[in-house]
Amino acid sequence: MNGAAALVKMLADYGVEVVFGVPGDTNLALYEALRDCGGRPRHILCRDERSAVFMADCYARLSGKPGVVEVPSGAGALYALPGIAEGNQSSVPLLLLVNDIPRPGAGRGTLTELPVEKLFEPISKRSETLGHVAKLPELLRRAFREATGGRPGAVVLALPEDLLYEELPGEGVSLHIEAQCTRAPSFRSRPDNAAIGAALAAILAAERPLLVAGGGANRSGAGAAVVAFAERLRIPVVTTITGQGVLRDDHELAIGIIGDNGFHPHAVWALGRADLVIYAGCRMGSVATMHWQWPVPHGGTRIVQIDLCPETLGNTYPIDYPLVGDAAAVLEALVDEAPSPDGERNVAWIGEINARRRAFWEAMEPALTSESVPLRPERVMESLNHHLPSPVSVISDAGTATPYSTRFLRLHDPDSKLVIPRFFGGLGYAIPGVVGAWLAAPRARPVALFGDGSLGMSAGELETIARLNVPVVMIHFNNACFGWIKAAQRITARARHSTANEPSFDVDFGRHDMSRLAEVYGIRGYRIATPAQLEAALTEAFAAAAPAFLDIAVESIADRLPPVFSWLRKAGVDPEAIDAQAVIGAAGHEG
Repeated sequence: MNGAAALVKMLADYGVEVVFGVPGDTNLALYEALRDCGGRPRHILCRDERSAVFMADCYARLSGKPGVVEVPSGAGALYALPGIAEGNQSSVPLLLLVNDIPRPGAGRGTLTELPVEKLFEPISKRSETLGHVAKLPELLRRAFREATGGRPGAVVLALPEDLLYEELPGEGVSLHIEAQCTRAPSFRSRPDNAAIGAALAAILAAERPLLVAGGGANRSGAGAAVVAFAERLRIPVVTTITGQGVLRDDHELAIGIIGDNGFHPHAVWALGRADLVIYAGCRMGSVATMHWQWPVPHGGTRIVQIDLCPETLGNTYPIDYPLVGDAAAVLEALVDEAPSPDGERNVAWIGEINARRRAFWEAMEPALTSESVPLRPERVMESLNHHLPSPVSVISDAGTATPYSTRFLRLHDPDSKLVIPRFFGGLGYAIPGVVGAWLAAPRARPVALFGDGSLGMSAGELETIARLNVPVVMIHFNNACFGWIKAAQRITARARHSTANEPSFDVDFGRHDMSRLAEVYGIRGYRIATPAQLEAALTEAFAAAAPAFLDIAVESIADRLPPVFSWLRKAGVDPEAIDAQAVIGAAGHEG
């Protein structure tokens, strides 16, 4: 067989179900092999290479299997850069196949020539170029090993077109695969017993312990381990934005979200008062620590950090008990060594936090049930909560939707997940992401949350959704602007001038009914301006097994202080105060 056929065979043997991609002049050999493979792996035609990588990223986050993308040379490779950077930094196993120009054209001014290996080297876990067709199987095995092993990440292979047409040698080449590398993490490491014992002793001695589950806990599939650990030791759990969904939101020990964006005040309050914090799969970066303010640096809080990467441990805080290993494996080891459950452990601590949690939701009730027009985003999220089936895959963009999805979305079963690409905060993820989500978890109803800026960057994939008949319910927060940036401009103006707001600069769009755009592609569109219209549209959309687009005219995130920790502090609102949450609107700013 030729190189392309060998590549496709090995992908199938690795359990690859789908390959996302965009056609081009240099990937004809690959397309021939995919056409002849009998439908496994299935090729998903995308409308943009960036979207193709986002689809693969979301597929990998929800399935645990490497997301595979193929793109042509030149602009195809360039458009793949944002998704590869996001996936790699978010520890998502990805494999990008760049169908490169033929080798004889290298260095001769060939159209679309790029130094692919060097281009992706700074933003990927590994970037490599195939130099001989006989090395293809070895290259592919190394790619899967790197993508799934240790801290998972993105691997890029540049495949010169002429080598994909060449025949493999009859001898000395093996097409075997490494079965353990078909999903991430391929190897679940854990520390030695002494390190486990020392950390456990400190945890048991703590009076106010708290577990912080980060994105690494979700990547590890550590949900069951988190629940077992929390219930065995009676330890409350907060999550970061990317850790959300690791345990159901209505669990007694599931306290809420910490971090700068969309936080819960009772969760931040608990973080500030814990005498020991266990970080599982969390880098302790700027968002999770509110710019390294919580826990108080060099304060009295002891810290246990669980992470696959030794270089991450102690990178931002001094760590009392560093545990190098996979989040699920380490938590399971701690549970195995823990004493029998004690229902009286930490009763006062858990009760105090939950009392504050109840007070928060009571304080937010007016916003969640508001009948005001334009609709408040909180009201949209609460209505969505009442209509969500189980299970669901909620995919949110990194902009306007984020603080509302993280704070107000409530998931009640372990198979429902929230995915937000948070490391670089790029827009345009949600619409393509739901395609990958549906292919990864077809039993879970996909839901997309996004604003105007995101829609403008990924609207072409509405055609993909329609062609594949993805049964997604798309929620468009239509505020006719780059809402997040507009809000940031107004917050900055407030910080400089206490009595006046400067006008927003270059962030506003025209006001359009975007449901008509969806209808161009044959997707059922709804234009929504009132609570009654919202309820009716959600009921109808979830009842149908087809894509639906809800264009909701909402109050701009810039017209009311959103639940962003740093912005509230700039506006003089105490982010931890429960009663302050109810009057955030009154502390807002008019245009």
